[in-house]
Amino acid sequence: MSKADFQVVPLTPEHWPALEDLFGPQGPCYGCWCIHFRMPPKLRKPLLGEGARQLFEERVRKGPRPGVLAFAGDIAVGWLQIGPRAHIPEWNNPRRASTPLPDAPVEDERNWAASCFFVRKGFRGQGVTAALLSGGVEFARASGARLVEAAPMDNEGKRSADGLYVGPESVFQRAGFVEVARQKPGRPLMRFAL
Repeated sequence: MSKADFQVVPLTPEHWPALEDLFGPQGPCYGCWCIHFRMPPKLRKPLLGEGARQLFEERVRKGPRPGVLAFAGDIAVGWLQIGPRAHIPEWNNPRRASTPLPDAPVEDERNWAASCFFVRKGFRGQGVTAALLSGGVEFARASGARLVEAAPMDNEGKRSADGLYVGPESVFQRAGFVEVARQKPGRPLMRFAL
C-alpha cells in the first residue's frame, strides 16, 4: 500500500470508537493513551491505563482536536498526535531533543509539533506513517500553523516498532522536513515551514 491508500482525518468525537479499536483495551505504549507529553511523570504515571484513557477521551470531546487518524476503509490503522507545542508541555522540556528554539517559542500557538505515532500491527511498513505525516501537515496548515517540528529517531534500525513512536527521520526527510538542531545524539529536531 502507499500513503495514497489511506484516508487521514482529524480526530473528532465521532471517531473515538475507531481510535479505541486502534489502541486496544490496554492503550498503546504501556497504557499511555497519548498523555505522555501532556503532563509530568509524577502526575501521568498513576493514570496509565484507564485513567489515561478517560483523560484523553475528555480531551477529544472538549477539543481542540489533538491529532489525525489514518483509515484503511473503515478501520483506523494509525494515529499521529499533532498540534500546538503549548498543548504538550513535556515535549518542550529543556532536557529533551525537542526543546524549542528561540525562533519557535512555545507561547506562539502557530508553532506545532508532530510528537507521537502509533500504527496498527499488520499495517507497519506500508506507508501509514508517511500518510499520517502528510495528513497532519495539511491539518496544521488548515488550522493556521506556521511550522511543524518533530524529533524523530535517526537510528530507526536499532529500535523496535514501539520505540519509534516519535517516527523515523527518513519519513520526515521524504516529507520535506529539514534538521534545524541536534540537541541529543540520534534525535534531530526537524522542521517543516508552512
